[in-house]
Amino acid sequence: MTSLPKSEKEKMLDGELYNAEDPVLIADRAHAAELQQRYNSIAHLPSTHFLLLQQILGSVGEESVIRSPFFFDYGYNIHLGRHVFLNFNCVLLDVNRITIGDKTQIGPGVQIYAADHPLDPALRRANLESGRPVHIGANVWIGGGSILLPGISVGDDAVIGAGSIVTHDVPAGAKVFGSPARIRD
Repeated sequence: MTSLPKSEKEKMLDGELYNAEDPVLIADRAHAAELQQRYNSIAHLPSTHFLLLQQILGSVGEESVIRSPFFFDYGYNIHLGRHVFLNFNCVLLDVNRITIGDKTQIGPGVQIYAADHPLDPALRRANLESGRPVHIGANVWIGGGSILLPGISVGDDAVIGAGSIVTHDVPAGAKVFGSPARIRD
């Protein structure tokens, strides 16, 4: 039995190289852009925002709040636990799964990247890119202006200091800060 070749969207979701200019992915991003514009243009009323988040995100737990403006690629790859808070101006590049655990608090201007690009210039010229999932545990605090790179896992109860660039996994309960972020006392 011969299996059908994977679609570009299936490749994207599986973390393989894919062509971001695929018509299905372009349509998905256009739909996400409409939802993003709508979300960012309405008055900040928690009940209204939560209802719209349920349409945008892959899943969202009760009493989670994302303050606008909020920016994302697709939305459907973002999964929030209960009581999650993202402050103003966060960017989640969700070409692959981004999971944020219960009661995690994320400061303003935080950027979480599941999107990645090949180091080989020929692959980049061919419009190929990839993604790696980002997992953030429960009760994590991420300070404003921090950046989390593709493939990062942050353990429960960790703290990431403001302005940090997280290039490696963060163990549960660790306190990290700096560029690159390192464990501190």
